[in-house]
This record gives sequence, C-alpha cells and structure tokens, in this order.
Amino acid sequence: MFISIWLVGCVQLWGQSTGAEEIPLSTHESTQIGIGGYNLRDTYLSPSTNINYTGWVARVLNERMKMVRLADYRVSRQQLINVEFGSTRNGAGTAREYAGFIDYSLGYHYRFTPPLPGLKLLAGASARISGGFIYNTRNSNNPASGKADLDLNLSAMAIYQFKIKQLPLTLRYQAEIPFAGMLFSVHKGEPYYYLTQGNRSGLVHFSSFHNKFAMRNYFTLDIPVSRVTIRLGYLNSMYRTDVAGIQTHVLSNSFLIGFAKEFVAFSGKRLKSNAHRYRSAFY
Repeated sequence: MFISIWLVGCVQLWGQSTGAEEIPLSTHESTQIGIGGYNLRDTYLSPSTNINYTGWVARVLNERMKMVRLADYRVSRQQLINVEFGSTRNGAGTAREYAGFIDYSLGYHYRFTPPLPGLKLLAGASARISGGFIYNTRNSNNPASGKADLDLNLSAMAIYQFKIKQLPLTLRYQAEIPFAGMLFSVHKGEPYYYLTQGNRSGLVHFSSFHNKFAMRNYFTLDIPVSRVTIRLGYLNSMYRTDVAGIQTHVLSNSFLIGFAKEFVAFSGKRLKSNAHRYRSAFY
C-alpha cells in the first residue's frame, strides 16, 4: 500500500521542473572493499539451533546515486551492488561453513527541506533482489542451503557536510529494512534432490515481520585527499528468517575503504559552458 501511494505521487509530480535541468545532473559513484566478522546459523545444515559458526567475511560494495526528474528534482535514485564471501567454523573447530551472497537494490529517496545548514534528510523505498548459499563441510546428505529473496524496503538517509579546520568532510548514515517480500526455502529435512524429481511445491514463501527480520546500517565518511576522495565505511547487516521449519541468521560487521567520484555525461559546447557546474545527488 505504501509503495502504491508513493509511486502514484511520483507519477503525478513527474516532469515538474524549475530549470534545474539546465545544470547537468552528475552521477555519484563509489566502490569499496571491506572485511569483517561473520556469524552464521542454519538449522537445515545444523539441526541444533544452538550452533553458531563464526569467522570472517570479505565484500565489495558499489554504489551509484543520481538526481531524477521527480518532485521538481527533489528525488534521487540509488543503486547498490553487494558481493560477499565468508568463511566460518563452529566453536569446537570440527566443521566449517562457507557462505556467498550477491544482491542488487534500486531505491528512490525524497529530499526534505534541510533542517540545518549542511544537513540533508532523505526517505523513500527500495526493491532488492539477492541470492546465495551456505555450505557445510561436515554434511554429506544435505551439505548446502540455497537462499533467494525479493524484498520491498523502507529506507532513510542522513548526509551531513562539515569542516574540521579547512578540511571538508561528508558523513552519511543510511538504514534499510524490508517490510514485505518473497523468499525461497525448502522444508526442513527435505533434500534438494527432490527438486529434480518434480517436487517443487511450497518453495516460495511470503515474507514480512512475522517470519523475517533484516536490516542494514551503513555509515560512510568522505575525506578529500588531493584530487581524490577516500571513502571510509562501516556496514552492519542482519538477516534472520524462520520459514518452513528452518531458522537462519546471517550477521556481519564490515569495515570498508574505497573511492568516491562524480562524473557528468556530456561533451562539446555543453561541456565548455557547464565546466565545474553540476548537481550532485550526494554532496
């Protein structure tokens, strides 16, 4: 319902402009790599709900943001691609679990009137699709658990620009939480081999707060150094499900580092006339 109302409002506001299109709209892009801690539990692989596998996770995170022609150019579009791989082991050190996930999200955020100089507040919605696996080295019959999700999320962001002496810094916090979606899951004790025999009923489940809680908390700090902008980040990710008799959680905390940049796609006379002029979705 929320998404429908939001989309109707966006369509009604489409095309309203105040001449902002005369200034080129830049694309804000960043790529970060990171490493951190991982905590896995999947009762399809380990029937005991008390067994946690802990270890490390490495990830690559790419982000793009751009202003769009909605609500008089007060809406920005954000795309995020996350790829992660983790290695964990149980407390006794007798078994390992490996996990890998990739996800893509597309979101739109409305920008409110700044309450304070240098502070931007944004809120909106996003859609995210993700897939991955958890593999247990000790199991022989059911060694792997597949994961696939499609979520509709609520998203909010705060961006604050400030200075320490003469050094301009940009701090951002973003939170995202799914409120409805679908996910793939076999039933507890059901081998994936059965899928090849035509037993494919009950594999897709509706997900919401009653059987799934997932949240991302994302912090970044942009530091300009010479002609480049270094981005430091921290990503806290929580994923918990209780579906078809299987309880799963994937928890991670990652520290990231990378670069951020702005670029504008135009050339010729327009390039000369708009040198050093662009409208950023982030800064």
